[in-house]
Amino acid sequence: MREFREGRGLSQSALAELAGVTRQTVISLEKGSYVPSLLFAMNLAEIFGVTVEDLFSKEEAS
Repeated sequence: MREFREGRGLSQSALAELAGVTRQTVISLEKGSYVPSLLFAMNLAEIFGVTVEDLFSKEEAS
């Protein structure tokens, strides 16, 4: 997630605002301590212009 965010030149705060969540949620997501809902994952994929599969993999969730 961090790579996608930084690749777009977004701060954690900017991504949080675009996604409608708190900065803490973005931090937790990047640390791997938060598993997003399907709707949130789809929203993030739309923000980055990629698929959900591009953002998340089964190995990362383990």
